[in-house]
Amino acid sequence: MASKPPRDDPGDRELRVGAPEQAAAGVRGVTAGLSAGLAQMGVRRSARTLLRVNQPGGFDCPGCAWPEPAPGHRSHIEFCENGAKAVAEEATLRRVDAGFFAAHPISELAGRSGHWLGQQGRLTEPMVRRPGADHYTPIGWDEAFALWARELLAASEAQRSKPSGQAARPGVIAGTDPDQAVFYTSGRTSNEAAFLWQLLARAYGTNNLPDCSNMCHESSGVALTATIGVGKGTVTLDDIHQAKLLVVVGQNPGSNHPRMLIALERAKRAGARILAVNPLPEAGLIRFRNPQRPSGVVGRGTPLADRLLQIRVGGDAALFQAIGALLLAQGAVDREFVAAHTEGVAEYQTARRDLDWPAVTAATGLTRAEIEAAAELFAGSPSTVVCWAMGLTQGPHAVATIQEIVNVQLLRGMIGRPGAGLCPVRGHSNVQGDRTMGIWHEPPSWLDPLGAALGLAMPARRGLDTVEAIRAMRDGRVRVFASLGGNFAAATPDTEVTEAGLRSCALTVQISTKLNRSHVVTGRTALILPCLGRTERDQQASGAQFTTVEDSMSVVHASRGRLPPASEQLRSEVAIVCGLGEALGLSQVPWAEYAADYRTVRAQIAAVVPGFADFEARVAQPGGFVLPHPPRDSRTFPTPSGRARFTVHERPSPAVPPGRLLLQTVRSHDQYNTTIYGLDDRYRGVRGGRRVVFVHPDDLAALGVPDGSMVDLVSQWRDGVERRAPGFRVVGYPTARGCAAAYFPEANVLVPLDSTAPGSNTPTSKSIVIRLEPAAAASSAPAR
Repeated sequence: MASKPPRDDPGDRELRVGAPEQAAAGVRGVTAGLSAGLAQMGVRRSARTLLRVNQPGGFDCPGCAWPEPAPGHRSHIEFCENGAKAVAEEATLRRVDAGFFAAHPISELAGRSGHWLGQQGRLTEPMVRRPGADHYTPIGWDEAFALWARELLAASEAQRSKPSGQAARPGVIAGTDPDQAVFYTSGRTSNEAAFLWQLLARAYGTNNLPDCSNMCHESSGVALTATIGVGKGTVTLDDIHQAKLLVVVGQNPGSNHPRMLIALERAKRAGARILAVNPLPEAGLIRFRNPQRPSGVVGRGTPLADRLLQIRVGGDAALFQAIGALLLAQGAVDREFVAAHTEGVAEYQTARRDLDWPAVTAATGLTRAEIEAAAELFAGSPSTVVCWAMGLTQGPHAVATIQEIVNVQLLRGMIGRPGAGLCPVRGHSNVQGDRTMGIWHEPPSWLDPLGAALGLAMPARRGLDTVEAIRAMRDGRVRVFASLGGNFAAATPDTEVTEAGLRSCALTVQISTKLNRSHVVTGRTALILPCLGRTERDQQASGAQFTTVEDSMSVVHASRGRLPPASEQLRSEVAIVCGLGEALGLSQVPWAEYAADYRTVRAQIAAVVPGFADFEARVAQPGGFVLPHPPRDSRTFPTPSGRARFTVHERPSPAVPPGRLLLQTVRSHDQYNTTIYGLDDRYRGVRGGRRVVFVHPDDLAALGVPDGSMVDLVSQWRDGVERRAPGFRVVGYPTARGCAAAYFPEANVLVPLDSTAPGSNTPTSKSIVIRLEPAAAASSAPAR
């Protein structure tokens, strides 16, 4: 399998590699964001829009899920560079209309890069690709809903692809097999739309509700639910500010959550120590120039990380096992907390009694002295927060690794204490809220009460997660794939398998604001249904509407767009979901009422979802409200025993054959998730291209690969399939020895579909064994 570079990729011709910036320059970032806004929106529209980002009465940034300070404590600039770029691309004046699709066949668009597609502008009207056609053409909303409903109701086709001897599962609608449909969700979807989307899928008869969380923080949810009883982080923003030790593991906040740097700087100025654990040195944790402070504008900024542990990819579990063992040996244990609130500590003590230091140092790539110094930081801190992101969650031992962090925090009594806790830093702006609203392939605990309230028999069987949905498409078991936002084709592993699966569907549906890869990798029939964005005014039959989101720290608040819609033909996500519900004939649900007035949706949420009582009044308060979290709020743990659980795991040590490297996929600075804003990554010194692979200079010398040469990346896995990503420029870079890094989605083709983390089934995008081969048809000239 090989993935060709897109035809508009500048490739080796324009790619330049120079010195990376050594500080996260917030001022420069805001300036870059404003420049993007001016280019896409113009002066007046930029000012009108950006000053409402993350403000009371304004709209929630469509980027990351990092929380805002309380009202009254916010800056006028509560957005980062990538947040400004996300807003600019949504509020752009550029348009993708019927004329665009008439001029550009799908076969041409399929050869374009994600960056090029995203830069074309906002989608303006419903479009359809008919079977055998190479162009999208306009379609009316009613006809689009009818087409979608017909495919969902097409029982005979659904039966056709059932394996021999496997009976179709009857759905709510007689004669249908609802498990032949998949309802995917992006993490930007509002609470109201997400709640209705899961209601639609389950009223139709399936729990096939994969979402983007399956590919990012699913491992966090699984690990935390099993140990503390709640699959969410235990900290507030005030805890970050008050912490005396902040540990940032497998995360690059400078590019992926830049507003987090403001919180880290505040903690640092209050005396906190910061420990960074990452294979790559990241500029955002070296020094930060805060655009909200005069010293950040004219000074050198604030040094952040006191210590960097440049760990090998996959070595984090061994590190935290060693830290736990050292804390036990020193007696640095909160014995009162452990006795009153935990179970399993005796087994944990036994497992951690003897440290095999050669094995630990081999797994981590760290020295014994470095690990002992890190343990001293934990032992000496009265309040510690550990933050992590996809550097941990996308490894083959992700769940075990996160549970080793939980073990260390339990030893120290760092849950339910001010300035302390567990902080999985979520990605997309409402990915946590979507899960709270029931976007999950497992039936939520409140599903039966919801069904009873509406007179529906809800499906009890488990549905398909993201990886399982791709396998089902590959095997011909999915007829209809529909995506509420997102870019499924670019976000998922094993690109060629995923794209072949999508093309095998009878119908693919994309509910979107902008063009992306998933619009050009289609089923036999395909629909594009354009929706309102966060920045836009949402006017329904009862008047102006607002929606709600939940941030990474369980704060639920309102989001109100003010701009006129990009087109009169746009519909809100809520209205689109309700339109399909009506077309399907699911008359038990008051779809028209929900679409006309979102207060009725929130009333239904309040009636069944825990923590949302009096939803309407509480979300009207400035800043919204915080959902209950028993471990954080009262040191009570909703596990079967009522106690937090220590867990015991074997020490993982990634096995990499001689002459091979362990690759992790990463984002560039000019990127958010699969959205590519530009072709530069100034914090790593890359400009004008994305097909680069970062390798330590000593590894390049050992492999005999010249810095700046062109190579193909070839992954190796136990299935024996050769997966190849051609045409990458080698960049000598101070990553951990034996490791490499490349950008996704370009490197997703290397990730085997069936290589997933036990427990979470999350693709192992941070642990890919690769070899470097000379590129077959590329120049080996060094980078300029």
